[in-house]
Amino acid sequence: MCKSPLHDFIAVLPKVEQHLHIEGTLEPELLFSLAEKNGIALPDNPVYASPATLRARYQDFTCLDDFLHYYYLGMSVLVTEADYETLAWAYFEKAARDQVRHAEVFFDPQAHTARGISYDTVVAGLTAGKRRAEAELGITVEFIVCILRHLPVPESEALVDTVLDRGHFTDGTFAGFGMVSSEKPFPPELFEDIYARVAQTGTHLTTHAGEEAPPSFITASLDKLKVERIDHGLAAAQDPALMASLAANRTLLTLCPWSNVALRNIDRLEDAPVRAFLDAGVRFSVNSDDPAYFGAYVGEVYCRVQDTFNLSVADWDWIVRGAVEESWCSAERKTEILAELDSVVAKFQG
Repeated sequence: MCKSPLHDFIAVLPKVEQHLHIEGTLEPELLFSLAEKNGIALPDNPVYASPATLRARYQDFTCLDDFLHYYYLGMSVLVTEADYETLAWAYFEKAARDQVRHAEVFFDPQAHTARGISYDTVVAGLTAGKRRAEAELGITVEFIVCILRHLPVPESEALVDTVLDRGHFTDGTFAGFGMVSSEKPFPPELFEDIYARVAQTGTHLTTHAGEEAPPSFITASLDKLKVERIDHGLAAAQDPALMASLAANRTLLTLCPWSNVALRNIDRLEDAPVRAFLDAGVRFSVNSDDPAYFGAYVGEVYCRVQDTFNLSVADWDWIVRGAVEESWCSAERKTEILAELDSVVAKFQG
């Protein structure tokens, strides 16, 4: 809960979440429940003694790869279409409580198909969760299908073949295409041909860049992959020329400041470039990334950012307005969310 006088404002502020891995919303309790249901043996390790011991371990990640070890182990309990629907619905319920009006959600098919789960099972389950959320919660949802950059490039090419074969880039199943996983050893240039193929479908393009790698990864992603958005983008603050270019082109960064602390990309939340981006006019949204692993869903992340940076109503108006304007929902939905934002801001601006 926010300690700031703006707590009530933050609580009702309509939000757009644009950096959320659905597999990263797998809470320990659901993990244990699905493991039992599906007969999945969890590792013989004291960390997996109970949901409480697992959650305690999540509070002590040393780096991105340390987190990814538990992230990929965790999703091994997801087996059936119903499991994926349950996972998605659990997130959407929490998002609705945080006043999320529109969510753009990553998922990693390769992490599931490698375990023998069919691509179609994953997509059907997540789509069912999306439809239920839109019908019952009033949230609009778009999915961003992602490749895993640590896998051999031909495997990612095969995933793109599957998506193209199903028509999922053009029938509304996916709004975007992205890339995730370990960053430093795998520069953007490796994936130039894949991104060029997907671009031909008119799909929105994004990629994780500048989380643990230098600003050059952001520049290469923009120049070589032709992405319109950068996920994380933390390192952009190290390059004034890049920041000026991002601001001029209205390139959105999907910032995850608490995730950056949890994975030790920065030492303290105070070190996140929130104020630097605001001062430079760089568009960014505030997101939770993998909230079940990092201990904070988006409403709590907003609160922590507010308590740390003491932002004004006008600051939040600019942040959220930019996120809505650069989102991948329909023009009609943008108008609806912006109208609500105007109303909330007017109430609190005094």
